[in-house]
Amino acid sequence: MADNGNGNNNGGNNNNNGNGNANTSTPASSTTTRLIIPASAPAGEIVFTKPLPTVTSYYKVAQGNLITFGWNMSYILATPTHLTVSAACSGGNTYPVGPTDGIIAGTATQVVWDPYSYQMSNPNTPLPQAVCNLMICDERGFGAVRRAGYLAPNNALQFALYTPQAYTPLASGWKCTICNGAMSTATHPAAISLLVTILICLLSGFHLLRTTNNR
Repeated sequence: MADNGNGNNNGGNNNNNGNGNANTSTPASSTTTRLIIPASAPAGEIVFTKPLPTVTSYYKVAQGNLITFGWNMSYILATPTHLTVSAACSGGNTYPVGPTDGIIAGTATQVVWDPYSYQMSNPNTPLPQAVCNLMICDERGFGAVRRAGYLAPNNALQFALYTPQAYTPLASGWKCTICNGAMSTATHPAAISLLVTILICLLSGFHLLRTTNNR
């Protein structure tokens, strides 16, 4: 029986792609770095540097009036993926702080907020004139429990927002809402002169009566 001189092995290659070598591949090796944090390590924390948390700072919501919040982070062993910054105000609402809806880099140590621009862009949820707490947390959310090496949520910084009233000229009907009409009359120069005159007359009449009685 003819075998075409190849011995039924496709040219003496033994069905191994003509190279005499087995078709083998080396699996790619992969290494995974696992973060090991000692259980005795403290939880990461934030210390506010601007403004200082010892006093309540008041900020006017006005065009061009930017607010800078700054902080330092300590004991962070697990770097946050990102930070969420928001303002929880006494009215019960929470507002994002910063130019990117409150989401900033996990290593950021400050955020600059333009409350006036937020006010203009969100007329349905205006900023209140109220006392607020600045809230900062990592990607786990503000309800995350304290964990060694991970950033603990912080809301220790308190500040206040206020909105100035629009200017109204006197010619347009501006009136002082806290002025007392009786006090204004009493402090008028003519009223003071009248009171002094009456007092002098009373004292003079009293002196005249005493002089007459002593004669």
